[in-house]
Amino acid sequence: MSAVLFLSIIGIFFVHSAGSYWSEIHYKDQLPFAFKQASYLVVGILGALFIRNKRFVQLPLFWNSIYILSIVFLIGVLIPGIGVVRNGSQSWISLGFMNFQPAELAKIAVLGMLAFSLADKKKKKRTVYMKSAFILLLPISFIMLQPDFGSAFVLVVAAFFLLFAAGLPLKFFVGIGMSGIVAFVLLIVSAPYRLVRIKAFLDPWEDPLGSGFQAIQSLLAVGPAGLFGFGYGNSRQKFLYLPEPQNDFIFSILLEETGFLGGFIVISAFVLFFTTGFALAIRAKTRTAQLTIIGFVSLLAVQTFLNMGVVTGLLPVTGVTLPFISYGGSSLVTTWGIIGIILNLSKHH
Repeated sequence: MSAVLFLSIIGIFFVHSAGSYWSEIHYKDQLPFAFKQASYLVVGILGALFIRNKRFVQLPLFWNSIYILSIVFLIGVLIPGIGVVRNGSQSWISLGFMNFQPAELAKIAVLGMLAFSLADKKKKKRTVYMKSAFILLLPISFIMLQPDFGSAFVLVVAAFFLLFAAGLPLKFFVGIGMSGIVAFVLLIVSAPYRLVRIKAFLDPWEDPLGSGFQAIQSLLAVGPAGLFGFGYGNSRQKFLYLPEPQNDFIFSILLEETGFLGGFIVISAFVLFFTTGFALAIRAKTRTAQLTIIGFVSLLAVQTFLNMGVVTGLLPVTGVTLPFISYGGSSLVTTWGIIGIILNLSKHH
């Protein structure tokens, strides 16, 4: 817990630094983002401490209810007047004091449901396979309708890790992999902007003021930073070069201001958390607890790798936040909810 608390506190500082100019332009103040992020962190920690001591986390009824609730929210966000459109995606529901992203709840619900389903050895394998596919594909379909390819991708890859840990045969992954390739091609054909993003990833300088703009500006933040960076608060790319730098590209600002050393410390904290999480999974005495912890740690690991890969130009640009650090209420609160669940399962088992 110390590693994620450290990352969350680092997040508040760099949400303030990265979003200072943006908030000054739009809010005439330099504190709104950092103040809100600190408030979300307090709510998230209190929620994690509450969940840590509740036995209902270990009941299938709880996960069934969360799963159904997440499907209801995913349907609701697609209804005009309920869902809020941001950056071309209808992925948020406005709660007044914050915007809630149903996909964040869906990630938790799907992995929890999968873990309980795969841990049940009484059911026939064919039934387990079909149920697992249904549990995963139903929310993925709604998430893609928003569209939110980043969240869908993170959830699918994390689910693959969970299914692999559950011991599913290789032929299952081959079949799913082939289906995934077909689906990927269809997604590109149905939405040409995804092909544009891939081209921008391969050669961002082909359209430096259009599709390649974000990737280039991120590299311009990371590249010159050197060993120690330009110092806290001295980022140049946050001055409207990187759109909303406190969100998806906050790691760019962090690297620009703290350099290789700062990036190494942050990555080390993430690695410490992931290794500790998988160690807790290995020591878990029940199969359900083991699979649940593996699923959630994999989820955060995949999302971290994807965000850092985008920032450093290793992956195409996708709208995925950096866990614990990027600005966002629903992301931070649900991430700390995951921490509460992991602590709960490791405590009772």
